[in-house]
Amino acid sequence: MRLVALAAAVAGLAFATPARADAIDGHWCTEGGLRLSIAGPSIVTPGGARLQGDYGRHDFAYTAPASDPGGSQRVTMRLRGENLMQVEAAGLDPLWRRCGPPTS
Repeated sequence: MRLVALAAAVAGLAFATPARADAIDGHWCTEGGLRLSIAGPSIVTPGGARLQGDYGRHDFAYTAPASDPGGSQRVTMRLRGENLMQVEAAGLDPLWRRCGPPTS
């Protein structure tokens, strides 16, 4: 009986998929090659600036530096699914997708 229970537990683990948090944190990219990273209230902007913004689990907003795309204006982002984010700001692509961390 123990062997059956153990086999069932192992089979359950083998087919389990990892749970993913539904949060805006992470690395985001556009098809045009822009990247940004969000970690709680911290952001690395497409221009490389490290700033603090207004963080919500499913949204983020900040004022872009003058040198960044969308510079000197408010940039608002909203999660639209686990891998899709909508961005509202002139000069920035409206849809961003999750991507891996930047490589050097």
